[in-house]
Amino acid sequence: MPQRPRIVIALPDVAESGAVADWLTEEGFDCVRRPSVKGAAGEMQSRPFDLLIADATFAFGGGLHRMGRSRNPVTPTVVVGDALAGEQCETASWAMYLARPIDYALLICTVSMAIIDSRPIRRSERKLVNRFAAIVNGMPGHIIDISNEGVRLELPRERHAVPPPYFTVRVPLIGVGVTVQRMWARPSRSPDKSEVTWCGGALAENPARAEGGWRAFVDTLPDAGAPGADSIRIQ
Repeated sequence: MPQRPRIVIALPDVAESGAVADWLTEEGFDCVRRPSVKGAAGEMQSRPFDLLIADATFAFGGGLHRMGRSRNPVTPTVVVGDALAGEQCETASWAMYLARPIDYALLICTVSMAIIDSRPIRRSERKLVNRFAAIVNGMPGHIIDISNEGVRLELPRERHAVPPPYFTVRVPLIGVGVTVQRMWARPSRSPDKSEVTWCGGALAENPARAEGGWRAFVDTLPDAGAPGADSIRIQ
């Protein structure tokens, strides 16, 4: 199993902290709860982490946001609090505001975007694709854009629930298959695609052979709009 993003949750309210941890664990994140500044600081010093979720008083008054930045300048903090906390986030680097009461969908979206923003910038070309057929977790779907690092998928809603945190994408035509980490998923807003879900994913850790096959597939895949854009000549 690929390594899961590790999140330190520093919230003083036990019920709130527990709900946040449960929601994020269901989405495939590795969560560690610490209800105090001292406990969270010790956890942050002892092991690497990908994201800090902290009460505003812990993040700013207690110095956890500053500590996280000193450990890794691109490690983001999701700050939970009131309107004043939102104003503080506007002037703080790598701080994202989340209002109370915490909403499940907004939490997942905020955390996913925070972790994406902290990762290296895309290193390769992103290609738009003319709905190339793929098998997504065993069910039919289509690739609509692609790069060496990730993929965006179009999934028929009557056949697919939202994909799990980690899932497989196979391209039977050329025998390529990789494991993908789901980063986001939402219904299409296009009136003519109301029965479609769009899903974005980043390639997880895959065997070298699978990664090489994926890169070759990306290189060979023609741009959308070109003649024969939904087909590949097999060498």
